[in-house]
Amino acid sequence: MKRDFVALEDLRPEELREILDLAVSMKRDWVAGRRAPLLPERTLSMIFQKPSLRTRTSFDIGMYQLGGHAVYLSPDEIQLGHRESIADAARVLSRYSDAIMARVFAHSDVVDLARWASVPVINGLSDYDHPCQGVADFLTILQRLGQLKDVRLTYLGDGNNVLHSLLIGGAMLGMHIVAATPVDYRPLPGVVQKAEALARSSGGSVTLTADPIEAVREAHVLYTDTWTSMGQEEEAAARRQVFPAYQINDALLARGAAIEGVMHCLPAHRGEEITDAVADGERSWLWDQAENRLHGQKAILVHLLKE
Repeated sequence: MKRDFVALEDLRPEELREILDLAVSMKRDWVAGRRAPLLPERTLSMIFQKPSLRTRTSFDIGMYQLGGHAVYLSPDEIQLGHRESIADAARVLSRYSDAIMARVFAHSDVVDLARWASVPVINGLSDYDHPCQGVADFLTILQRLGQLKDVRLTYLGDGNNVLHSLLIGGAMLGMHIVAATPVDYRPLPGVVQKAEALARSSGGSVTLTADPIEAVREAHVLYTDTWTSMGQEEEAAARRQVFPAYQINDALLARGAAIEGVMHCLPAHRGEEITDAVADGERSWLWDQAENRLHGQKAILVHLLKE
């Protein structure tokens, strides 16, 4: 039966743990020089509506390291849903590829791709969820702190797709997720409700607040993202008036005695959501996160494709 990786909420908690365990094992083997090609001659088609440094490079190199090959399809080449219907594109690429990765604006596009494709579909980013980033984030925390359960992670800023992934995945894994956002920029209520239900089963918790200072007080990890995502450029000026209190800077770090690390999915707008001093400081985990996109996505690919 075909398996997809469209949203973290579609996974069972034990399936997310399996992917993380596989990522840990595969990264350890790679660093140690044990580099068996686990997906020889497999092909990944990569659909991009949005540009990306990390998503394209990590999937392309990841498939190469696994013994396979990735094909990049730019926005101009495919024009998903315009030049060609999503259903037709999914069925054509299924005849050429062993899997499809799509980085899109509307989450419904990747859902429709998964519906019509006969091969696994991976969400490389949508406006609803960023599950590949979530896997890299949880892998980073696990490797840095040695555990995920009971870790307190505070996210500061916009209630966007990255926060949705942290809420759902963190709740599955027994983490305590605090979302500190302006009231008008909170995560979707449906996502919060799903995360709260998952947290009740795992022993984790979900907290929403508009107070960034209170939010960081007991945090082990701080996390932020850009205040304005691609497609929201017209809102940028208004958002810059709302979010400055949520900037991660040295003064905010001083409010949390237990803070071990700071995370950002990148690209960063330095001087807005995070300062240079923090991004380049001793508690920055930004580059571990970026590296772990490679290892996390390799684990996702093997999880979906390995026979």
